[in-house]
Amino acid sequence: MWLDLPALLIGKVPRQVVVQITDRCNARCPQCTMRAGVSRERSTMPIDTALSVIDHAARSGVRAISFTGGEPLLDVRQLTRYVRFAKESGIRYTRTGTNGFMFAGPDSRHAAAAAGRLADSLLTAGLRNFWIGLDSADPATHEQMRGLPGVVAGIERALPVFHEAGMYPAANLGLTRALGGPLLPRREDGPEVFARKAREALRRFFARAVDMGFTIANVCYPMSVEAKRDGLTAVYGAPSGSSLVHFSRPEKRALFAALRDVIPEFRAQIRIFTPLSSVDGLVAEYSSSLPRPSGYACRGGVDFVFVDTRGHAFPCGYRGDEDLGPFATLDFARLEREPHCRLCDWECFRDPSELMGPVAGAAALSVTVAKSLRGGDRRLDLWRGDVRYSLAAGLFDGRRAPDMGRLRAASAPPARETAAAPTSSAQAAPVRPLPASTATTPALVEARLRLANPGEEMDSAVCEALDRRPRGAA
Repeated sequence: MWLDLPALLIGKVPRQVVVQITDRCNARCPQCTMRAGVSRERSTMPIDTALSVIDHAARSGVRAISFTGGEPLLDVRQLTRYVRFAKESGIRYTRTGTNGFMFAGPDSRHAAAAAGRLADSLLTAGLRNFWIGLDSADPATHEQMRGLPGVVAGIERALPVFHEAGMYPAANLGLTRALGGPLLPRREDGPEVFARKAREALRRFFARAVDMGFTIANVCYPMSVEAKRDGLTAVYGAPSGSSLVHFSRPEKRALFAALRDVIPEFRAQIRIFTPLSSVDGLVAEYSSSLPRPSGYACRGGVDFVFVDTRGHAFPCGYRGDEDLGPFATLDFARLEREPHCRLCDWECFRDPSELMGPVAGAAALSVTVAKSLRGGDRRLDLWRGDVRYSLAAGLFDGRRAPDMGRLRAASAPPARETAAAPTSSAQAAPVRPLPASTATTPALVEARLRLANPGEEMDSAVCEALDRRPRGAA
């Protein structure tokens, strides 16, 4: 969640590194293979390795570093040490997050105290952005998927404490079929039904995030193991074979189109990092029979790098066959000079690649300037709107409260936009609330009982339970 405009204005793309400090996790999210209960070899990055990675990143001119997991907060003391070292070494943008386990439990009142201690630790270390995972607009669905009872109420108690301390966590939404509560329909139910349900689900999610007290939101695009068919091998253990994150190409097109339409409805209420120009590019790509025909190629392996728990560098978390060796000895000058990969939708690298694409390099910058003067380029109009909105959102600084007046002003569509453009906040469709009955079905109770016994069968238990919910539920 960062945007280095001064560097972009001279056509230079700031370097970014995502560091996986552990693949251990205590949540049971079916959409992730790093979940608890999955039999796999686990590891945590050695302290000396982590410090070497951070030091080399700083000396290589990296401007942004994300510490991811697994669950990064399993060792808060070491995490804050890494954040502090990165900040002191000159890395301006630091980011990490959590599944929210610290705020879970049958009595969520302890969440406020936990949030106070955590906020003090993270702020003292110099953290800029902090995310909290939120998988569904329906609390019962989210807690069922995570295996963390009481976590939603705990997050709601924690957020005001974070805000009082001066930190504004982001809601991190992973796009799954359960994002609105009831599962999104299968394609055999009809494309129009899927598209309508997707829009309704996204509206419920953003409305829920606002109601909980979040002031920033980010969307994670669905990743599944089918990526192997596209020539990818995941070194980052986030993709899953779960039906919750498996979407056909027509479904992905409809899902991303729904996201493109719904984001503008909520931009004036909550700072949404996800750029419309990036989502629009995904709609175009999944609308074509050609593989990846439009948009900007990912800058993974050019300016962006993923580092696994061993300290090895990769172009991204999904190009595991391209081990670049220990990051501590990586020479950025020897990396690829031109981006070319369009094989996946990993938003950590894709969104900044799209956002920086129009000004990445002197040639691109001159073309963008020429097109801006000429006007009429729809994608460029979206990109300009994204930049304008990012400035109004304070560049999504998680240590600053939102300026709602600036957000409202930046969210208003330009006068020349047509009716086919994404809906404005003033025209936002009403959010249909989730029927209370869907949160307490016997299937959900059964799923919770089965979740108490970790194991590989957990994913099918959750999916079966969710699939048995009333099909007519909104």
